Amino acid sequence: MMPLTPMPTEPLVEMRGLKTHFHTDDGVVKAVEGVDLDIYPNRTLCVLGESGCGKSIMARSIMRIVDAPGRIVEGSIQYRSAEGSIVDLAKVRHGSRQLRQIRGQDIAMIFQEPMSSLGPIQKIGQQIAETISLHRDVSRKEAKEIAIEMLDKVGIPRPRERFESYPFELSGGMRQRAMIAMALSCQPRLLIADEPTTALDVTTQAQILDLIAELKEEFEMGVMLITHDLGVVAQVAEDVAVMYMGKVVEKGDVYSIFERPQHPYTRALLESVPKIGGEKRDRLPAIRGMVPHPLARPTGCTFRTRCDHFMPGICDVNEPAMVDIGDSQAACFLHLEKTHD
Repeated sequence: MMPLTPMPTEPLVEMRGLKTHFHTDDGVVKAVEGVDLDIYPNRTLCVLGESGCGKSIMARSIMRIVDAPGRIVEGSIQYRSAEGSIVDLAKVRHGSRQLRQIRGQDIAMIFQEPMSSLGPIQKIGQQIAETISLHRDVSRKEAKEIAIEMLDKVGIPRPRERFESYPFELSGGMRQRAMIAMALSCQPRLLIADEPTTALDVTTQAQILDLIAELKEEFEMGVMLITHDLGVVAQVAEDVAVMYMGKVVEKGDVYSIFERPQHPYTRALLESVPKIGGEKRDRLPAIRGMVPHPLARPTGCTFRTRCDHFMPGICDVNEPAMVDIGDSQAACFLHLEKTHD
């Protein structure tokens, strides 16, 4: 694991009580349910958890790009601008000029599948140059040169030639690099990467992660990386948040989470990772059961239906609060002195 960057005094983004719900004909899907998280400049926060735990919807809530019928119903997303002013992104009106300026210029996002974000019939360079022209006061020629410079910075060979390429002419790794070039073309203060290496081979994955880490240091930007891969977390994270069914169940620095996990869900995730040198006959531990259906959330602690430490009359009745445990925080009744309160 990497050395920790010193913690800045003020967070770049503060989420408090964030709730994002989807009101459907079948009921209310609580995709994000009361998230409290801080993202700091020049540090990488990794958000991990199984599919369906609300990681991507939380990221989209920050960008204000949650598709209907989803919407933020409660909470705040306090963004601290370069000038020191604070903007609550949860309250900024959709389609407003202020939101357009922040989105792309101050906060950028890399999606899991670049072909879903890149226009298939427009050249790569033109798409990057358009983003630059939209947010920076430069001429068309200057925007093109900046785009070529960014393509070179992210490691795309012959960037001036690749400027004229269409997305389908590039490999998956090159398309992902082009997405990173577009996201970083306006030098954002926060980069959100939603599983940017899932569909890539191991070698390309390592290159992309190293590239994001290098650019984070160069631009001193905060990074929120969403991933399933605990190996990726150990490689790049400084802060970690573990989500389950729309809630953060544990958070802390990467060393605390990996060496002293406090929540049963976090421990189960770490134990399910294959270990080098284990006996061939050893069975790989697995978390029993499945993530409950979002319209059938368990009462009390949402993890209780899969937890080996389930306490009847406590875990199924009350909802655990986040408590400080050493250098991390966890929401579990195992760490509360008075579980009946």
